[in-house]
Amino acid sequence: MKHTPFFATLVLLFSLVTGFAQADQSVININSADESALASLDGIGDSKAGAIVAYRDANGPFETTQDLSNVKGIGPRTVEKNAERLTVK
Repeated sequence: MKHTPFFATLVLLFSLVTGFAQADQSVININSADESALASLDGIGDSKAGAIVAYRDANGPFETTQDLSNVKGIGPRTVEKNAERLTVK
């Protein structure tokens, strides 16, 4: 009994799933991103995304990505987890 088509299908599905997971890792400009883009960051939900936009509106643009930790509810660990996806340009 040959299992080649079954294993080929599994490999194809795994390749597609991992490809889509990697495609979601786009860089986000925290000075211009909307709430939905910010909510896609690791550890940032809808309410924290709203807090980021509110902070940015009240205080002006972020000068560094580390300034994101000034937003209430967002700590240095969250900034660190998302460091590769954040920009201020």
